[in-house]
Parts: sequence; structure tokens; C-alpha cells
Amino acid sequence: MAPHNLPKLLPFIFFASLLVGCAQPNRSATLTPTVVPTNTQAASSNLKIQDVVLLSLEENGYAHLFFYVPGELPLTRITYGDWDDTDPALSPDGTKVAFASNREGGWDLYILELISGEITRVTNSPEYDSAPSWSPDNQWLAFETYLNENLEVAVVSLTDKDQELILLTEDASSDHSPAWAPDGRHVAFVSNRNGDSDIWLADLDKTGEMRYTNLSNTPFAAESHPTWTQDGDKLAWASSSQNVGFSGIHIWELENPDRPAIWIGDGDLPAWNNTGDQLMVMIQGPNQNYLTSYSIKGDLLLQPSPLPGPVKGLLWLHTALPNPMPQNYSAAAENTPPSQWTAATTQIAEGPSQRYTVNTLPDVLAPFPQLHDLVDESFEALRQRVIEEAGWDALAGLSNAFVPLTSALDPGQGDDWLFTGRAFALNPLMSNAGWMVAGRQDFGGQTYWRLYLRTLSQDGSQGEPLHNPPWDLAARNGLDPLSYEQGGKYNEVPTGYWLDFTGLARQYGWERVPALPNWRTYYSGARFTEFALKDGLNWYDAMLEIYPEDVLVTPTRILPPSPTPTKTPKPTRTPHP
Repeated sequence: MAPHNLPKLLPFIFFASLLVGCAQPNRSATLTPTVVPTNTQAASSNLKIQDVVLLSLEENGYAHLFFYVPGELPLTRITYGDWDDTDPALSPDGTKVAFASNREGGWDLYILELISGEITRVTNSPEYDSAPSWSPDNQWLAFETYLNENLEVAVVSLTDKDQELILLTEDASSDHSPAWAPDGRHVAFVSNRNGDSDIWLADLDKTGEMRYTNLSNTPFAAESHPTWTQDGDKLAWASSSQNVGFSGIHIWELENPDRPAIWIGDGDLPAWNNTGDQLMVMIQGPNQNYLTSYSIKGDLLLQPSPLPGPVKGLLWLHTALPNPMPQNYSAAAENTPPSQWTAATTQIAEGPSQRYTVNTLPDVLAPFPQLHDLVDESFEALRQRVIEEAGWDALAGLSNAFVPLTSALDPGQGDDWLFTGRAFALNPLMSNAGWMVAGRQDFGGQTYWRLYLRTLSQDGSQGEPLHNPPWDLAARNGLDPLSYEQGGKYNEVPTGYWLDFTGLARQYGWERVPALPNWRTYYSGARFTEFALKDGLNWYDAMLEIYPEDVLVTPTRILPPSPTPTKTPKPTRTPHP
């Protein structure tokens, strides 16, 4: 998409105001900040102002920041290392980006100077800090932090390092993903205090429960990632609904606060342009993400472009990129991470065709602990990575790996990928023990699951807190008719730190498989623990890699002779009075 001919950023002028916070030991206090006018300047006059997409993109299991200009600049890495840089947020003056990173071990907030590439640290605490959002005067950051086994929204000063944190929320629910409104007096955030994740608005001029208003109020959908336009007249967010057709990007207008938000299209992680008339979004598929753009009327402006990995943050900048790039940008762009695994094959010839073997997995407990010769190295590499990231060996015991044709699976799974040797299924008993939860995601009428593993270390050095409530498949066994019809219900957000196993497995090539259409009433049909490494093959071609073609020929059923051995009784007419 060609860069838009947009005007330069206008200066923001904001006045002194009062921000009320509730005192907490060690990390929070009551504060009256002074908001002073800020002079903004996008960039030097000799640099080209253009539309730039800034993404946090995963590669090989780590998230890094990338620049991208559709049609001009390909994806260009600007941070690198064995850590994650996520949730970028642009400052109102357009010169800095705040983001979250675990580069120092725990999750803290950092600030990147766009022109120089210099990075400074903002928070330094053992708690999880992420999802920053700037105040209109560039002097404060609202963010999510994990306190007392719960996510809360807090504020940190960028000018006074001795100032303790201010808590904007104090609720037993999960409160996260703040978006500071340009008027300086409101903060939108996500909370599940009503059961599922909704968009709430905090009025900083009020206290107590009168401060909070539910904007989305959708009982059968989970909202996420609120973001304001630069003038604050619109608020966009993403929604994931159980009802097909309502998931995607919604826009709420400040001038019509009582009107429900308007749906404009599929997507997640909405990012406004500087004029507030277009949105850049990420469209999430079951195993692939795409980048596209909408007008506020829902018109598609950019052909969806596939992205090489999961997206952990998205910004649409109208700024000037440094030319030439600073040294740290150039070093990051050249530092392409190596592949995490390499297939070592042993191909055997048998007749005119060549077929692959299935290799035994060492120290794995399963009915048949074997996998296809082309994927067993990926499994072992993923297993070691899970041990490092989660602290325990979740892949040591599987409910299934390779399943021979002589063994039968449950009804409806006759063409399951487990028969190909290219799939495995985790032990579902881990969910009963509290070490695994599954989040529900629906794509085009099909249901998929996102698995999270509880990390062994719960001090913030491993994993992240969960933001959205997982799906409770066992709720169908209760006495609630609605839970039975829906195949379960949303559960409470569990405490602690969790590893996104689905996202990590995707970096090693393993895709999740969809649930069967009858999963709501058929527990085995959920298939929520199964992953397959398909390499672009369909099921039949994958089977031919390990079986001869004649084995897969479906035998023709022999019909019984038409005359039945016994006389068929004739129906009798029932007499009527």
C-alpha cells in the first residue's frame, strides 16, 4: 500500500489535572501529577515522513520489533536476542515507543528512541509489567502489572524515579491492556469482572465503583486490545465471539456512548493511522497471521499479507525513519536467528517407491511412542524448549503419538493425523491437575484451542499471566443446560504464570487441528491437545509417505442378498373408533 499523504502531527496541549490512586505497600502510592504542555516534533525536516508499520513479531519462539512499509521496506528487524519485546506503544509526540521486554530476566517496561535506537529501562521489579500506554503529556505510562496473583492497571512516572506506582484498578478480576484517552481523564482497559472480558472505561475524576463503565457489555464474547484515535473521538477494540459473524474489529464513538460498537471487519490488534479514518489490523487464522487495513466504514484497503509468525503488538506510525539506520538497528537486521532444528532422515527403498520410517521417541510414554522420520527432530527440539521455558517436561507423557492402522481411534477420527506419524496429542489429564488450560478460538465455523502450560517457577522468570478466561470443557458435565449445549463455559482466569504452548509449537512447525463439528456433545471430538506437522501435505499424501497405496484402498462393502431369510411381517392397520 502506498504511503498516504497525511499532514504532520499536530501539537498536543493538555492542562494540569488530578489523578487519584489508591495506596499499596512498596509499589503504589497516592499522587497528584502535574500535566504540562508538550511541544511535539515528528522528526527532522530533512527526513521523509511516511506511514510505517511497527510490529512485535515472533521468530523461533522469541518476539522482536520490526519496521515495515508496505511496498517499500520489507520486514526489518530492529531488536534481537534470546528474549521477547512485545506490546509497543507510540508516545504522543511520535518520537518514542514504549514496550515490554524480559531481556533482563523479568518482564519490565522500556522506551525506544525511534531516531537514535537507544533503549532505556523504566520499571525494575520482580512483578510482571507489560502493555504500556502513554499519557497525553508524555510524562506517565499506564500499564498492566501482576500484583497479589492478579493483573491490575497501574501508572508509573517517567519524570520522577522516586515516585511509587499508582493503582487505577483494585479488583479480584483480571484488569489489563490499558489505553489512555487523549483527554487525559479516561483510561480504557479490559476486565472480566462481569464474567468474560469486556472493555471498561475508567473516569479519573471519579472514585469507587462510580469510576468504571462497561462499554462493550457482551456476555458471549471476549474483547481485547482497546486503542484510541489521536483526537479521542473513537475507540477500537477486537472481539472474539462464540456467535459466528460477530468476532473482529469494533469501533465505539465518544459522541454516541450509548450506541453499541460498530463491527467493521475481521481482525485483532487494531492500530489507528494519525488521522483516525483507517485501521491497520492483524487477521488471525488457525495457524497463520495476516496484515491488512480497513477504513472506518469497513472497506478493505490492503490485500491481506501473510506474516511469518505470531504478532505480539502492532502500531501504525506516521514518522520519519532514520537514514542511515543507527548501528543497533543495522546489527539487529543482520542477525537472523538460526533454525531451531534440522530433519535427519533415513529413507528406505521398497519396490519402485521410497517410504519413510517411524522412529522411536526416547523416554516418552505413549501407546506407540514413535513419530515420522521427518518430524521427530522437531518434536525433540520442541520438547527441550518447553523444558527450558516451562521448567518441566510436558511432552514426556503423551496420550498418543503415531497410531498404526491396525489400531482404531474414537468414532469420527478415521482420517486423523495421528495415523500419519506426523502428529501427537498431549495428555489431557494435565488439565485436570491444573497444569494445563485451553482457550477457545473460532475461525469460520471451526473451533480451535490455544493451550497454556503452567510454569514451574512462579516468580515471573518464566511465562506470563493469562489475560483471558480459558474454556472449561468439563462444565458440560454439570447441571447447567446452557453449558451442556455450548460444550462448556468460560472459566475464571487462573492465577500464576503460564507458557503459551500453542504459539511455541507453531514456531517448530506444529499446527493445531480443529475440533470435530460435534465437539460440544462429544468430548473426544474436541481434540484440544492434538498438534500436527503437515509440511503442506494433505492427509492422504502424508499417509503415502509411510504406507503403500494399496493399504489405503477402502474395501467395497458386500451387500447382503436381497431376500431376507425370514418372512417380513406386514404392518397391520390400527382400528379407529
